[in-house]
Amino acid sequence: MAYARATVERTLTAVFDPDAAYGMKNETAPDADMPRGQVDKKKAGNFLVHLADVRRGWGTADLTLDERRAALMRYGYDWTYEEIGALLGAHKSTIQRRAEKCVGKLAAHLNGEKYVDGYDQLTDELT
Repeated sequence: MAYARATVERTLTAVFDPDAAYGMKNETAPDADMPRGQVDKKKAGNFLVHLADVRRGWGTADLTLDERRAALMRYGYDWTYEEIGALLGAHKSTIQRRAEKCVGKLAAHLNGEKYVDGYDQLTDELT
């Protein structure tokens, strides 16, 4: 399963909540008032798989403490970059860069790929 940055970012909001998987509505489940309704298991969501993988990746990926802090406060606490920057004594753009780098590193780790920080390094590696 390939993990896009957007998938990791959406899943990070639930990673820090131990009850995130409970009480979630299954969009493919039949209505409660339907007798003998069937669920199409091929169309069921894979959010729980993503949640388990990203939780595992959070503990095993090579993330710095600053990246972890920025991502936790942004996605776990839903704070703005300005609020995080004020607390940590850093500029908004620095916090945003740290959070985005965390998401990128997690996606690369989950995909079994090497993380490349920026397009300039990517072109240097290709030449």
